[in-house]
Amino acid sequence: MILDTLYTSVACNRTPESLDWSDDGLIYFGAKNAIAVLDVHQEAVKIVRTLTGHKARVNCVRAVRNAGHLGVQLVSGSDDGTCVLWNTVDTGKPSAKFMLIGHSKGVTTVEAFVEQPAGQLIVATGSVDSTIKLWRAESDTRFGCFQTIDLRSGLTFGLKLFALPQSNVTMLAYTTDTDTVNLCVESTQDGTGRSFVQVEQLKGHCDWVRGLDCIQLPGSEDLLLASCSQDSFIRLWRISPRDTLQKQKAYEEIAQDEDIQLEERTFTVGSEASRSVFHYALSLESVLQGHEGWVYGVHFCLRNGQDLHLLSSSIDKTLIGWKPSESGVWMESVRVGEVGGSSLGFYGGKFSPDGRAIIGHGFQGSLHLWRSEDADGITGLWNPGIIVGGHFGGARDLAWDPVGGAFLVTLSEDQTTRVHAPWRRSSGANGEQTETWHEIARPQVHGYDMQCLTLLSRYRLASAAEEKIIRIFQAPSNFVHNFRALCGITEDREGDAIVEGNPMGASVPSLGLSNKAVFEVEQPETEGRHIKDMYPEHYFSPVSMDRPPAEETLMQNTLWPEIQKLYGHGNELYAVAASPDGTLLASACRATSADHAQILLWDTATWRITQQLSAHQLTVTQLCFAPNNLALLAVSRDRTFSVFERSATIGESSSFELKMRSDKTNGVHTRIIWCCDWSHDSVTFATGSRDGKVVAWKRNETPGAGAWFVPGAVLELKSESITAVAF
Repeated sequence: MILDTLYTSVACNRTPESLDWSDDGLIYFGAKNAIAVLDVHQEAVKIVRTLTGHKARVNCVRAVRNAGHLGVQLVSGSDDGTCVLWNTVDTGKPSAKFMLIGHSKGVTTVEAFVEQPAGQLIVATGSVDSTIKLWRAESDTRFGCFQTIDLRSGLTFGLKLFALPQSNVTMLAYTTDTDTVNLCVESTQDGTGRSFVQVEQLKGHCDWVRGLDCIQLPGSEDLLLASCSQDSFIRLWRISPRDTLQKQKAYEEIAQDEDIQLEERTFTVGSEASRSVFHYALSLESVLQGHEGWVYGVHFCLRNGQDLHLLSSSIDKTLIGWKPSESGVWMESVRVGEVGGSSLGFYGGKFSPDGRAIIGHGFQGSLHLWRSEDADGITGLWNPGIIVGGHFGGARDLAWDPVGGAFLVTLSEDQTTRVHAPWRRSSGANGEQTETWHEIARPQVHGYDMQCLTLLSRYRLASAAEEKIIRIFQAPSNFVHNFRALCGITEDREGDAIVEGNPMGASVPSLGLSNKAVFEVEQPETEGRHIKDMYPEHYFSPVSMDRPPAEETLMQNTLWPEIQKLYGHGNELYAVAASPDGTLLASACRATSADHAQILLWDTATWRITQQLSAHQLTVTQLCFAPNNLALLAVSRDRTFSVFERSATIGESSSFELKMRSDKTNGVHTRIIWCCDWSHDSVTFATGSRDGKVVAWKRNETPGAGAWFVPGAVLELKSESITAVAF
C-alpha cells in the first residue's frame, strides 16, 4: 500500500520569526514542533511536506542565502533549546544535518550567514537563557560554539549577520529588551581566536527593538540597516565605508558648524585577510512612521537588482511596503492587511524573492498572501491570494460528512470549528479537473476551548466546548451555495431544503457566545437614531465564492446559526456521538463519580433526553455508534469499555441495554482507554489506550462463552500513548 499526503492543514506558530521565504520560492514556517514547507508557485497552494526534528514548539525559522559547501538551506530554533540545520545535498529534500545543543532554555531567534569567499557558515542563536551563541563548522560533520555573549538578565529579540563592504569583515547586529541596537564585529585582537566585539550602539527608539534587516544599496557600497520597535517607528541606519581622508574631512566639516548635519559616528575595523584598517561611518538615514502599534518585523527586497523596497509588519493589522522616492525620501507605496473581524494583527511578513508577492502571518497563526497585478509589482493593486491555514491550537476532534465524505469538520482548543473540503475546477488548456483541499468555512468561533463534535447530518452539527452545554448548528443557505460551487456537488436534497427556508448566515453579537441567524442583510437607517443605535447588530455579508475564502471572510461570513442548546450534564462536556441515522445523540461529561459518568441519549427530533446509561466510574473518553445503528460503544478513564445494544423497538421508541462491560482487574488494557471505533460490518471494534495497546474485539458466537473476546495478537507500541483509532 502506498500512502501519500493529500492535504495538510496547520497554522503558523505564534512567534515573530516563525516564517521565512527562501530564494527557491518555498515558504518555511513553524507548525507546532515541526516545520511546514509551503509551495505557492501554482494556484494549487499546498503544504508539500513537513520537517520533524524538534521536540517542542519551533520559535524561529531562517532560510540561508547562498548555502555554501555544506548545503545548509534552513536553520530553526525551538523551545527544546536546540537549533537544527537542514540541508538538501544528500536527498534533495530538507533533512536535519546538524543539531546545535548548548542553550539551557528555548531558542527564540536565529540567524545564518555564509562568509565569502570561503563559503563558511556562521550561525547565531538567541535564547531565553539570556545568551547569544555563535556557531561555526569545525568540520563537515560537526558544528561548534566559538563564542557566548552574556546578556545578564536580558532577552534578545533580533539577530542579523552581514559583511561590511571593502573589508568583508562580518558584523553582528542584535537587539535586546532595551531601546538600542548593538553592533559587533569579528576580531582576532584578543589573541584567543576569532570572536565578536562591540563597536557601536544605535540609539533612538523609545521602546524595545523587535526586528532587524540589512541590505547593500544598489550601485553603492553603503549598507542600510532597518530596525523596528514597539514604539511603532522604523529607523533606517546607513553604514558607509570611509578612507582616512574622508574621515578627517568629516570631522572638520562638523567642527566648522557651517551647515546643519545629521550626527555621523565612525568606527574602525581591522581585516585579518588584507592586514588593513577600514573606517566606517554610521548615520541615521530616515525614520518611518505609519503604524499605530508595535512593529514586529522588517524585510528588505531588491526588485530587478535595483529597486529597493522595505516591508514592515505590525500588530495594528497592517503590512506596509516602503520605497525611496527620487528625492531619497522614503514613502509608503503599498498597505495591505485586515479590516474588521476579531484578528489581532501581524507578527511578521516577507516579500517573495521577486518582490511580486507578500505573505504575512498573524497573531492567531493565520497566513495571508497578496499578489501584485502590476508589472512593477509594487505600486499597483495587490489582490489577496489563495493560501492554506489551520488550527493554531491542538486539534481535539473531527468528523466526516456522513453523506459520502464530501468534507471534513475539525475543532480545536483554539476555540474554532472548521470545515475543510476539496476545491474542484477545470484548469489547463485541456480543461483537466484539478482538486485541492482548503478550509471553506468556520461554523463556530467560540469563547471556550472546543472539546468534541459530531455530525447529525450533512448540514447539522453538534459541538461541545469546555462548558456544560451542547450546541446544535445548522448550515445557512449561503454556505450551501458556496459548498456546491466549490466542491461540484449536484444531488443534494437536504441542501435544497436549506436553500429554500434557512437563514442566509450568522453572526456573533458583541460579548456573546451564540451564533445568531441572519435572514437578510439590510442597511439600517441612521437618521434620527441615537449614536449607539447607528451600528448594525450583525456583521455578516453574503459572499459568492468561486475560490477558497480568505481569512477575513472565514472569520466573519462563514458562521453557522445556532438552533438549539442542550442542558443536562453537571460538568464540562467531553464526548459526543450521533447515530448513523441521525435520530440519536449520545453525550458524556467529565466525571469523578458514577453519577456524572452517565451517558445521556438525546432524541434529535424533540431535543429531549430519552435515556441515561450507566456503566463507568470515571470520565467516558469516547462514544461510538455501530454502523448498523444497533449498538453503542463507550470507553473510559476507568480502564474499561462498555457495549450497549438496542432492544426491540416498541412503537416509535427503543432503548439501549448494557450487554458487556470489561473487567479492569484482568482486562487487556492497564491504563486509560482513550479511543474506540467500529468496523464497517459492526462485528468488530477496536480500542486504544495510554498503555500503547490497540486491541480488536469480536463477537463470540460460542454459547455461554461470553459476549466478546480478543482475537489474535494485540498491537502494542512501546512507550507510546494511543489517542486515536479508526477502521
